[in-house]
Amino acid sequence: MSDSPPTRPVLNGRYELHRRLARGGMADVFLARDQLLDRPVAVKVLFPQFAAEPTFVERFRREAQAAANLNHPSIVAVYDWGEHDNTYFIVMEYVEGRSLAEIVRSEGTLHPDRSAEIATDVAAALGFAHRNGTVHRDVKPGNILITPTGQVKVTDFGIARAFGGGDDLTQTGSVMGTATYFSPEQAQGKNVDPRSDLYSLGIVLFEMLTGNPPFLGDSPVAIAYKHVQEAPARPTSINPAIPKSLEGIIARLLAKNPDQRYPSAEDVRADLRRFREGQPLNGVPAAAVAATAPEVVATVGAPESGRAVIDSTRAMPAAVAAQQETPAEEYFEPPRRNGVFLVLLAVLLLALAALILYIVNSFGGATDVDPEATLVSTPSVLGASQSDAERALLAAGLQPNAVFEDNEDTIPGLVFAQDPAEGTELAEGSVVNIMVSKAAATVNLVNVTGLTEAEAQQKLNEIGLRVDRVREASDIYDEGIVIGMSPQPNQDVNENTLITLTISTGAAQIEVPEVAGKTNGEASNLLGQAGLPNPDIILEPSSDVAKGLVIRTDPPAGTPVSKDRKILLYVSDGPETELVPIVVGLTQQAAEQAIQTKGFEVVVVFVDVVADAPEAGKVISQDPLPNTNLEIGSPVTINVGRPVEAPSTTTTTTPTTTSSSSTTSTTAGG
Repeated sequence: MSDSPPTRPVLNGRYELHRRLARGGMADVFLARDQLLDRPVAVKVLFPQFAAEPTFVERFRREAQAAANLNHPSIVAVYDWGEHDNTYFIVMEYVEGRSLAEIVRSEGTLHPDRSAEIATDVAAALGFAHRNGTVHRDVKPGNILITPTGQVKVTDFGIARAFGGGDDLTQTGSVMGTATYFSPEQAQGKNVDPRSDLYSLGIVLFEMLTGNPPFLGDSPVAIAYKHVQEAPARPTSINPAIPKSLEGIIARLLAKNPDQRYPSAEDVRADLRRFREGQPLNGVPAAAVAATAPEVVATVGAPESGRAVIDSTRAMPAAVAAQQETPAEEYFEPPRRNGVFLVLLAVLLLALAALILYIVNSFGGATDVDPEATLVSTPSVLGASQSDAERALLAAGLQPNAVFEDNEDTIPGLVFAQDPAEGTELAEGSVVNIMVSKAAATVNLVNVTGLTEAEAQQKLNEIGLRVDRVREASDIYDEGIVIGMSPQPNQDVNENTLITLTISTGAAQIEVPEVAGKTNGEASNLLGQAGLPNPDIILEPSSDVAKGLVIRTDPPAGTPVSKDRKILLYVSDGPETELVPIVVGLTQQAAEQAIQTKGFEVVVVFVDVVADAPEAGKVISQDPLPNTNLEIGSPVTINVGRPVEAPSTTTTTTPTTTSSSSTTSTTAGG
């Protein structure tokens, strides 16, 4: 029997898989070794059953692109993306450590200072992503990694999307994320913005301090309902050790109305820092508080479990909560409604939830519903072209399946029906059938991904299809190569359908920012904000630049580089120094040579001695003393015995200084 170890799989001849680290909903994550750069990496490999589905492959590719554009010390870096053995993979930075979910599960609640420290770093990562046009949309403890040194890393931007205009893949009504950490607007299928991530961060902070998230339920629908309609328990009712000011930050993060949350992640980070430094929270301006603060009910009463709660539609800003003296002024009871109405509403909502779960199980292929499963609300694509409908469904996390049927009332190529209908909540990746009005003839859409732009256009024109183009940077594909297409390939489409090709413009170029004169930390932040990875630091002596400040960069400021280029930061280590040599007892010539060899100037002071004295012609003493650490170019004074016939009765000192490279002589005696 052979004792040789089993052969490990190697992806693309470069990434050697060692062991599985984790399993997600769509992929396995492996610890691997990059054989080219000889470093550990994490490789996310798409499950084979999904690799054959264009929808999942497209989402997988988008995950790589979204994360690869985010280079920040607190964001897990993405290095590469590729295809191997009929499946797809993403190569990421390997972070040694544990997820925050594991830490809370094994250790229980965290100390308020540590919780605030972790939340501060997460807010920094989210702030960077938001400034670069990306909302994470799935902030949760499982996506926050902690290294053994305490460094925080946010990962899995797999369902993040660019926000703002110009993104034709966004669609109102889609719900994506993990139900336990949903924002209310996510739960309702509304458009999200950076403030949705801040709500999720509030849930994470709540869980770190209390051991559990504020809302739990038997199904994603039940949890989503609570995010929209119910108020969270007061954290200090669960853990009295939580400081009131930190509870105030959570209160503002968990406001149901996004306008009452912090306006940005940087504002959250600033208040968390103030909390950790024992300073008053900044909150909101007094005028704004007066204009928007809800009415405070002084008498809380005794809600279930003895917890006071926040009005589900009128959450108090944290600045107001932090200034109040009594617990009732931070968390208050919602106004009472007619009891019969509430009962009827509850019955209707439960019936609706049961219907939705039935649809998910019947049509989406789901069996057991995971409370943390990603929910998707089906958008309406009626009247859209096949291409636009498929893009909208892909953006919502669903898999489109085009079915062509004759329909005299609809223009060929447009969607006239869909199943399931708009608003149906499905598990991410579920199939949505779209009925497309059939033209006189259809053709099978060939896959032109990986071809040049000219080759792709020729192939599509040959089968009677029209071509449109969009261009985007790619670190994987060379300039001019097709990196995506819509509608998805290998399906029937009407003749003359417009096919949108995404063409690579090559790797994105970033100009190295000017950071000379900045501290190491300031320079690293500026490079990170520009989209560049953490720099390598090289200490270099300098008499002109203060210690700890950047002297220069390599490549120099203003140089265009690829976004994965490592920048060298040359940081001043202060003036160059040397140890003063021992020259006492040496002749004047030997002493001068030893001192000048070290880079110091020599100052000679002659001291009269008896002609036959042992000190005659030799160094009697020196200043500074031997082995003193001294800046290069500084003077070193040596006292040399000068033989005389008779002792001198008077002593005068007349220094005579020559150039810096020559010996400076001072005569003692007459």
